[in-house]
Amino acid sequence: MKVELIVPNSLNEVTLGQYQKYLKLTELKDLTETQLSFKMIEIFCGVNAENVRLLKASDVTDIVNIISTMFESKPSLVHTFKMGGVEYGFIPNLDEMSFGEYIDLDTSVGDWDNMEKAMGVLYRPIEIRKGNRYTIKEYDAGDTEHLKDMPLDAVLGSILFFYHLGNELCQTMMNSLGQEEETLLQEYLNSEQNGVGIQAFTLSLNQILDDLKISLN
Repeated sequence: MKVELIVPNSLNEVTLGQYQKYLKLTELKDLTETQLSFKMIEIFCGVNAENVRLLKASDVTDIVNIISTMFESKPSLVHTFKMGGVEYGFIPNLDEMSFGEYIDLDTSVGDWDNMEKAMGVLYRPIEIRKGNRYTIKEYDAGDTEHLKDMPLDAVLGSILFFYHLGNELCQTMMNSLGQEEETLLQEYLNSEQNGVGIQAFTLSLNQILDDLKISLN
């Protein structure tokens, strides 16, 4: 029986949700490399287990190599993408990021299980567009489950962006907040109990990039 499948060779052909499923599997200590390759094809090529078993061993090796090479790429920041007929845009002005948005971003961007929540801060439906300029919908910390369908290049591109931005983002926030909010943010950043703030934020992103084997040079 001939098996037809589409092998992704670009990160914009993979969704955040697919990658989250894959990462869950990599955490299983009793999963062999062969089993992981099997599951990789299932997840990223969208085929069931029975069809994967029908593939030639040599084809499986080639497919896994293509997918693995894809994950070694270093995506640029993706400003806009379309999903479900809706165009989403990256937050156009970091100076206007609220204290609440910053905290939601900071507490979820280092956690792959909740990465869609971080993306809910960074990417929102575009309301008005004029050329390359646009405005996005007001931030709503509600359901972000739909963002698991967003392209992975947008996710990784934004992670790289914020890694390089680092302390500049924190300073931007400090400059844009009122005195009371600035005090709250400073307390948040210095909180040892939370284990969060810009230092942990940067360390979390660094760990993500190490796991992905993405070079920053």
